[in-house]
Amino acid sequence: MAQSLKEFIANHSLEDHLLSDMQTRGFVTSMAAAPHLIDPAEWLAFMWGGEETSPFDTHEMLEEYANIIVAIWNQEREKLLSNTWVWPDGCALDDEEIVTNDTRLFCEGLLQGWTLARDDWETLMPEESEDNALMGGVLLSITLMFDPESALTAVEEQGAIELAQFEEIFSAMPTMLCGLTMRAAQRIQEAEE
Repeated sequence: MAQSLKEFIANHSLEDHLLSDMQTRGFVTSMAAAPHLIDPAEWLAFMWGGEETSPFDTHEMLEEYANIIVAIWNQEREKLLSNTWVWPDGCALDDEEIVTNDTRLFCEGLLQGWTLARDDWETLMPEESEDNALMGGVLLSITLMFDPESALTAVEEQGAIELAQFEEIFSAMPTMLCGLTMRAAQRIQEAEE
């Protein structure tokens, strides 16, 4: 059985050289949700900070890592397009911190990945389109989950978001992210016909 991403990172002592397991999962999920396929060769280096030289000792290690990443991409893409995606294990709400650290890291990776596909999203769902609100809602929700304390402080005066609403947003994220991915795939298909 192939080792998991977390095991691979730990077994090769790469914690200080690669994005964490959750950041990577967020980033790869963002790439899987992107409207157009972006070749992993174009974004794999982001996993180690965009440096030209990878942190792997051998080509075999790099290949094993790339295979793990592509397997995650395939799995996430299938789940997103079949409306079965759920938060990864470890991502949850937290009574004291609002969300778990895993949730923050996952959302950080999602936001980082989104920046790579941003032009594709904005071209497909421009500001004046009906789909733009869906895209904006997903991005706002991810941002709120990434930094809930700042969000609460910023909107406390208007009473726009209460702590209880984070539970609603967290619970709705899978449906929203799947919906956005499926809508983008539909738009791409319509454009190709």
